Amino acid sequence: MADAMADTPSNVNDELYRELRRHFSEEQLIELTATAALENFRARYNRVFDVGSDGLYRKGLRFKQR
Repeated sequence: MADAMADTPSNVNDELYRELRRHFSEEQLIELTATAALENFRARYNRVFDVGSDGLYRKGLRFKQR
């Protein structure tokens, strides 16, 4: 969904939405969509002003499964 939202114009079609609803509640989709939209905004804004990485991302970092 994040990739489809990042397209210009966004490309979240009915088929993708139906598939997402099989896995997520409406509330979860609202939160997921808001997060993806915020990240898309942030990335585009930072690109315009050539804002670099803060160095916090470490490639290959793995999270422990609970």
